[in-house]
Amino acid sequence: MVDGDELGGLAGAFIVLDGVDGSGKTTVQRLVADEFTRAGHSVTTCKDPGGTEIGNRIRSVLLDHDLTNMSLACETLLFMASRAQLVAEVIEPALANGHVVLCDRYVSSTCAYQGAVGADTHRIIELANYATGGEWPDLTVVIDVPVEMGFQRIGRRANGNKPGAPDANTEGTLDAMERRPTSFHQRVRQNFLGLREFYPARVVVIDGTLPPEQVAQAVLRELAGLRVSNRQASGGRERAPAPRT
Repeated sequence: MVDGDELGGLAGAFIVLDGVDGSGKTTVQRLVADEFTRAGHSVTTCKDPGGTEIGNRIRSVLLDHDLTNMSLACETLLFMASRAQLVAEVIEPALANGHVVLCDRYVSSTCAYQGAVGADTHRIIELANYATGGEWPDLTVVIDVPVEMGFQRIGRRANGNKPGAPDANTEGTLDAMERRPTSFHQRVRQNFLGLREFYPARVVVIDGTLPPEQVAQAVLRELAGLRVSNRQASGGRERAPAPRT
């Protein structure tokens, strides 16, 4: 178990939890947030896309399974638009107030998902530098599970629906990303595993096949040794370096 004292120096840390659908990151986010709260930190949790009124409206468009003809460029830019609002409205103010920010998905997801259908990851990072004002996480944690396990966890069926959701008008249907073919999700997983090769911020990969409590402890062990190195003495945040090429 990670001692609360080991998390004491992480005020103003920006941490992203990411991975394939069904990786368990949302549950782990809650467990990690609870540990930070017990350690005396103020914690802000958020999700990307979404997390703001504007972002939630964009999210509903992005995940609408009826919008099947959206171009890759349109999809990528919509993700960036939602992210820009999330950073401006939620993430930057929280960091400025010394909160630990735990974000469910971020630019890493765009690299993995849109990269899986041909988007240039270096261009994604260039766009992200503009959309986020260079606000990169102190740590991105990829929670890795086999695609098939992720499908089991979200209840994916061969017809693209969840159990008890026989048609597209039922509330339990999978969203547009979840309904994409298995081969797509396999590429997404490989992109997550290769993220460290080009991502302009630190990335670690953690085994997500373990029970959520054990995954959360593994995340906390990574965070216990984290130095929030992009904070200025005044409390403001320095900009992250340009992406690697």
